[in-house]
Amino acid sequence: MIRRDTTIRVRYRDTDQMGVVYHGVYLEFFETGRTELLRQLGFPYASLEESGVMLPLIDAYIKMLRPARYDNLLTVTATVVRPITARMRIDYEIHYAGALLVSGYTVHAFTTVDGMRPVRPPKSFLEMLDREEGNETA
Repeated sequence: MIRRDTTIRVRYRDTDQMGVVYHGVYLEFFETGRTELLRQLGFPYASLEESGVMLPLIDAYIKMLRPARYDNLLTVTATVVRPITARMRIDYEIHYAGALLVSGYTVHAFTTVDGMRPVRPPKSFLEMLDREEGNETA
């Protein structure tokens, strides 16, 4: 299992009139977690695009258990779910002070940049995941 943590501080603009993080912002937090996961694995999203592949979002789910508030320092944990086919699922958990606030997932399709046609993930991407998974179980 490949997972990475990213820290995000809640900005004032992330909150609504009730003083809690607006529900749509959690998808932005998921995106930050996913982007940083790929970067930490040595495969930044930009390198996927350079190889001619994009990862458009095709499904998302958010379960809110407790609210996050302005200035909270959140930990976003992003986890790659295997197997990866022409689609990739990332699971997320958002914690504050040890408490689980939000969980969810996003599903992305591997597509060509120039026509959004479905494709298999790049071999180098899958090899990187295999190596990383091997490192984490060792």
